[in-house]
Amino acid sequence: MTRLLIKRLLLGAIILLVVSVVVFLATQALPGDPARAILGREATPERLAALRLQLHLDEPMYVQYFSWLGNLLRFDLGTSFANGLPVSELLGPRLNNSLALMVCAAVVSIPVSLLVGTYSALRRDRAFDHITSVITLVLASVPEFVVGIVLVLIFSTGLFSFLPAVYVMTGSDSVWSDPVQLVLPTLTLVLAVSPYIVRIMRGTMLEVLESEYVQQAWLKGLPRRTVLRRHALPNAIGPVAQVIALQLAWLAGGVVVVEFLFRFPGVGFTLVDAVNNRDLPVVQTVTMVIALVYVVVNLLADMVSLAVNPKVRTAAL
Repeated sequence: MTRLLIKRLLLGAIILLVVSVVVFLATQALPGDPARAILGREATPERLAALRLQLHLDEPMYVQYFSWLGNLLRFDLGTSFANGLPVSELLGPRLNNSLALMVCAAVVSIPVSLLVGTYSALRRDRAFDHITSVITLVLASVPEFVVGIVLVLIFSTGLFSFLPAVYVMTGSDSVWSDPVQLVLPTLTLVLAVSPYIVRIMRGTMLEVLESEYVQQAWLKGLPRRTVLRRHALPNAIGPVAQVIALQLAWLAGGVVVVEFLFRFPGVGFTLVDAVNNRDLPVVQTVTMVIALVYVVVNLLADMVSLAVNPKVRTAAL
């Protein structure tokens, strides 16, 4: 396990390094001039030149990259071009808000999806199974912003108009000060990630239930709950853990669209605003944070799969 963990950590570091190169080149390719975006259209050439010099925008691209990467490794995220605040100070509260939203979505979607998928497998080819399959197939094929818009139409502007359509700041830094405003964004994320987990859990559970060791447990007369808890679920959760990890990692990127849709004060909304303002340090930092979440969550999923499934552990060696 230690050797496998070291391999995964090295692979994750390489992935983050490649992502850093792509992110830096992509931000450099954004249209517009950061200095002019900061100073406005009325800025004189002298002021623009002075600001470019101050921000090191006149240096070669490779020098800018290694300078930015070195600062990133020292946890120096730089200063926002738009408002002059340190990026860490600007993103700290926004990151906490996004994490709160993602945790709410994960806490609801994971157990519900596992239960629905398991029950659907146990009720194979019955009404519940058919209805669940149709609903999850439809939800899986619909983009998350469409799901969010439909929820707004139903619960904010239609007959059941009792939930806010957008997030409104209440004067408190904590999103928990008015948890009702978290309902629609959280529900949108839950409906976006749950279908995949439900379908994979159903398919994996069907495969496990048809395996020889589970069939032998049934023949021995073991109670249904014991068979499910001790034989079926432990062997089904390994493959499903990978899908759960991918969906949780998707939350880090998918939350951008949902936050922008509901005007939620998180890193996603900040990222869109930073792109519009050509605020390169903020764009680079948020993108790297999302990439880091992807790597960490997938690493944890690999560890779970290796821990619960000896076959996967042996094959990985």
